[in-house]
Amino acid sequence: MRILIVDDSSMMRTMIKRVVLLAKVPAQDIFEAGNGAEALGILESRDIDLLLTDINMPVMTGIELLRELAANRRWAALTRVVISTDGSAARRDEVAGLDVRCYLEKPFSPEVMRDVLAEVARAVRV
Repeated sequence: MRILIVDDSSMMRTMIKRVVLLAKVPAQDIFEAGNGAEALGILESRDIDLLLTDINMPVMTGIELLRELAANRRWAALTRVVISTDGSAARRDEVAGLDVRCYLEKPFSPEVMRDVLAEVARAVRV
């Protein structure tokens, strides 16, 4: 599985990557981006199976990224997971129509992330 982690905090990207590795997810490659625009560049040049994205980022937010992905059939099979400090009902409603498989709130426990990753990995292999 090829994974793209998108967060403006390099520390958060490192932490998410560590949890992915500890969860023993079959990660072939793990890519990182600091905002949605960087993520789009990676998505245009690589085949990615799983997107783990923050919402609140400079340059291009996670919402803007998700809207771009939802508008382009090229990324229809991309599994999308949001990881954000903003877990409000309004924010969840905003991503509801953008093919988001799961919405995790920061801080998250490694066990919750592991369970989500395991479920996603099973779905991606199908």
